Amino acid sequence: MAEIKIPYPQNVLAVVASLRACMAAVVWLDGEAGGRYSIIAADPQEQLVTKHSGTWLHRAQTRTFLGDGDPLALLQTRLDATAPPALAHSSSLPFHGGAIGYFGYELGRRLQGQMPSLGDGPDMAVGLYHWAFVIDHQQQQAWLVGDVPEAAIACLREPLSTNAASWQPNGPVSVSPEFIGYARAFNRVMEYLYAGDCYQINLSRRFTAPFRGDPLGVYADFRQRAGGPFAAYFELPGGPILSGSPERFLQLRDGVVETRPIKGTRARLADPRADAAVAQALVNSAKDQAENTMIVDLLRNDLGRGCVTGSVEVPYLHQLESFATVHHLVSVVTGELSPHMKATDLLRDTLPGGSITGAPKWRAMEIIDELEGGPRGVYCGAMGYIGWDGSMDTNIAIRTLTAHAGYLDYRAGGGIVVDSRCHDEFAETESKAAAFRDLIEHTGNQSCIESA
Repeated sequence: MAEIKIPYPQNVLAVVASLRACMAAVVWLDGEAGGRYSIIAADPQEQLVTKHSGTWLHRAQTRTFLGDGDPLALLQTRLDATAPPALAHSSSLPFHGGAIGYFGYELGRRLQGQMPSLGDGPDMAVGLYHWAFVIDHQQQQAWLVGDVPEAAIACLREPLSTNAASWQPNGPVSVSPEFIGYARAFNRVMEYLYAGDCYQINLSRRFTAPFRGDPLGVYADFRQRAGGPFAAYFELPGGPILSGSPERFLQLRDGVVETRPIKGTRARLADPRADAAVAQALVNSAKDQAENTMIVDLLRNDLGRGCVTGSVEVPYLHQLESFATVHHLVSVVTGELSPHMKATDLLRDTLPGGSITGAPKWRAMEIIDELEGGPRGVYCGAMGYIGWDGSMDTNIAIRTLTAHAGYLDYRAGGGIVVDSRCHDEFAETESKAAAFRDLIEHTGNQSCIESA
């Protein structure tokens, strides 16, 4: 398959906008803010869309029902059927073609044997892409890889007008629940914790706002406020989906698995000394370390289901990572995938991620469903790629919003343990939603993209 080095783009956003202007189903795994690679693709050969109990194959103008079986098994079948005969196995680039898409929280519930809540959008939407534009931000190099169509090359050469991404908020942020409702749910969580049902339960709140205009313009502004190393912009069924995720869920490369759970959060402060003090307090917090350790143990168990016995390790525990609006405690868990396992098997064993469910996962998910009272959708699922070469990299879809029917939908949550305090946990959700509130309340009337 082709691997053609091309000039490093100075404006990746403009590249995406140019490509989107003439090709469908654009996807952008955006690693510009602290990651290493960005991966851009469009015009997939086919799409797999799972909604409720069925999966459909979309190809050209046709739509075929694939059945009500395991969506990841169906995806693996399509990956096997469409893989080209020759892959660049020796290349250092992360992606040469394969599946790019999202795997929603409700898909995770189904895979874990629970009845998913029925939402309006798909539980899984994945495109099979035969080519991609891969950008290495560390080395400032770029490549076109795979079977690149002439239409894509032509699109990337076209200039873009500066008003292509204009948008406007069309009303204030609405939140559910507000503090009284959150406190009621928090107290119920505490009852479950003291009864011994769980050690930790993640509870989230929903933030929505009306808007008009271009979702890519929304993302252009959002990524400046909340862009993380595992950010993404997808124009797939159920979207567009705009993610500023700071958290890696699963990376698989050369048989090595890595997950980077986040647990422990403090809001950033404007004063550098005060901000440093807040960060140090987070590092020293016994409560946050305990929460993080619980999730690390959960993920060690999840990875152990598909990894070689004895290979699961924790090279980093409770490390501080700082982002635009928050500080986080991050750990790293690794393992060696068993030879008979594939990326889809690993995803099946672990979705949804433990950092956004709780421990034990099964019971925490039941309680989340009871108290939140509706589907989470893409939020707390995963977004990323599964390559034809067997590699995978996905995020935890937090700091993530969808743009649909004139509304932006965003959610923020946090893990609750027995020594949590309601006001502190509520404030943590506000810290995690600060970028979204700022996006709606302080964005100018127009967002512009300059030509590449």
